[in-house]
Amino acid sequence: MEKKEKKKESVWDTLKTIVYAILIALLIRSLFFEPFRIPSGSMYPTLEVGDYLFVSKYTYGYSKHSFPFSLAPIKGRIFAKKPKRGDIVVFKYPKDNRTDFIKRIIGLEGDTIQMSRGRLYINGELVDREPVGKYVLSEYVVRPEQYEEYVETLPEGLKHRILEISDYESKVDNMSKIVVPEGHYFVMGDNRDRSDDSRVHVGFVPEENLVGKARFLFFSHNDKAKWYKPWTWPKAIRYSKIFSTLE
Repeated sequence: MEKKEKKKESVWDTLKTIVYAILIALLIRSLFFEPFRIPSGSMYPTLEVGDYLFVSKYTYGYSKHSFPFSLAPIKGRIFAKKPKRGDIVVFKYPKDNRTDFIKRIIGLEGDTIQMSRGRLYINGELVDREPVGKYVLSEYVVRPEQYEEYVETLPEGLKHRILEISDYESKVDNMSKIVVPEGHYFVMGDNRDRSDDSRVHVGFVPEENLVGKARFLFFSHNDKAKWYKPWTWPKAIRYSKIFSTLE
């Protein structure tokens, strides 16, 4: 009888430990940091396919999208803080409020944004960019792709790298002047000609849809390893990117 009671207590203790662990994990994920994996090339060269990063949930305050399945009964944002131009953010795709996207904030509320022949204008001023050279993408593609790489300087002085195939990609390189509405943001991918962002289907991103700010990478790998060949795994890790911060 005593052994049965001890066994029941042991099972119950184990279940309680599992439940507590799940609750703590959910709390950390909802209020502090959440991991994300980069699945596409829209943020090359800053973020590559195979990058794993942490997003801080507290940076911009909290909305219903800060929590799993967007189930929190929150209207708007609480403890809200405004993002800065140049922040790399994760947000819910405005068309379905479910899919996670990651882009860079380019336009703040009230800004006038324009694209003309591949060049970005913010509030009527041409955004400076300096050529770096050729960028060849050879991972996670059928055949190598070649881009022009630039260092772009946003109005507040933040420098970041961007890629362009050319300045004449019709869908993304020309856009009439638009004004970012209040409570919304204009986002772009750093891979300018290969990004579905505010110039294409994403449109303006409501402040409520912000999930958090991308902070740092905690793991990264290329496509040179095979899952069934464990000895190839170490060579596929991008060691230089692990624990690198994002700008």
